[in-house]
Amino acid sequence: MSLYYNVKTTIDNLEIAEQITKILLEKKLVSSIQRREVTSIWWYNNQIEQGKEYVLEMKTKKELFKEIEEEIKKLHTYEIAEIFAEEIKEGSKEYLDWIEKETR
Repeated sequence: MSLYYNVKTTIDNLEIAEQITKILLEKKLVSSIQRREVTSIWWYNNQIEQGKEYVLEMKTKKELFKEIEEEIKKLHTYEIAEIFAEEIKEGSKEYLDWIEKETR
């Protein structure tokens, strides 16, 4: 049985967020993506920054993470993009089966 991940990235450009979403879904690298707008506050270059960002959370198989990371980096505009994965330790059998079916 595959291990499953919830992959997360943030980006400040809605158009690029939509491009990332489309590419990852079309390539069947993810089964779904949730997008929400947030206000982020972070340290960068010795100062506090703040801005509107879009969070993308994606459900996928662990084995696809590196390819997802590469696809995001091709389009991402940040010098240091937030891209990380959290293991889905438990989930309903039906939901995990759906992730398995909808990704390659």
